[in-house]
Amino acid sequence: MKQILLIEDNVDVRENTAEILELAGYEVSTAENGKVGARLAVTGNFDIIICDIMMPVLYRSGVLNILNKNQKTSTIPLIFLTAKSEKRDFRKGMNLGADDYLTKPFEETELLEVIERRLEKSDKLKSTQAKNPIDFIDTVDKGVNLTELITEKNTRHFKKKETIYREGEYPNALYYIKSGKVKLSRISDYGKEFITSICSEGEFIGYLALFENTTFQEEAITIEDSEVVTISFDEFQKLLHSNREVSNNFIRLLSRNALDQEDRLLKLAYGNVRERVAYVLNHIYEKHGTSSLDIGLSISRDELAGYTGIATESLIRTLSDLKADGVLATDGRNLQILDADKLKRIANGQPA
Repeated sequence: MKQILLIEDNVDVRENTAEILELAGYEVSTAENGKVGARLAVTGNFDIIICDIMMPVLYRSGVLNILNKNQKTSTIPLIFLTAKSEKRDFRKGMNLGADDYLTKPFEETELLEVIERRLEKSDKLKSTQAKNPIDFIDTVDKGVNLTELITEKNTRHFKKKETIYREGEYPNALYYIKSGKVKLSRISDYGKEFITSICSEGEFIGYLALFENTTFQEEAITIEDSEVVTISFDEFQKLLHSNREVSNNFIRLLSRNALDQEDRLLKLAYGNVRERVAYVLNHIYEKHGTSSLDIGLSISRDELAGYTGIATESLIRTLSDLKADGVLATDGRNLQILDADKLKRIANGQPA
């Protein structure tokens, strides 16, 4: 059952609206002012929030400030209720971060239609954002659509081992991997390559340097034949600013990538060689692997060692041990996971 938070100071409106929503099959929590509403929002688990634009105790900007700063509530669809009909009040509400609005008094059908529309869109975003960042952006119904930016004109075809951008260069665009796989790597002072990430279809690369207005901190090289889209920063900014849900979901996407990198670095810093190799193999398999347990990536032993942060000789010995333990099989560069559960246990430092 979908859960709705209703923040409304007028007792009659609050009770009548709650009754309509409950009869329509929603679970409703109510708050008589912004302070109570904000507290319920951050402690509850709501699918949508309905808030009166003229909110006492904690004014509308205060409610929005709390909701937008909290990662849990920043992407919950927000519908404003207003008793005013002037156009400037509609625009004020939207500028404050509303996803939709209703003018009081409203019809029962109007209320339910708006809620159904926002929930449908929110569900679609949630179901697609984990699979492919372009999918949730495709759902935008206003402003610039990313699919309009991805055309043959700005799509470049790279052969295997071609460089997309180099460390130390200044960016003028961000890149979207339409197909193929790309490694991001840095070269140490001793000339050893350290792979920081392996990216594939549906991922953005090069955005940190662009957002921070600095040079690329790594080199991007294709691991296999790839199609990469170049998107100008101006056009991408228009896309992010055109819809609150898109910008929030992109922020969540970047946060998730940062947390994944953090987790990987911690594993590589504190695990022994066997655990580190198992962690990297499991990480690659979960991200790129197929249902047949194929690791989904043709990568050289040197590159795999660079991704793990160990010497190639140590990697080869560990792969041989894992093969002898029945965890994986090798066929040239190709690796096949034979026991995914055992591999994960080794990666987590648990008894195999």
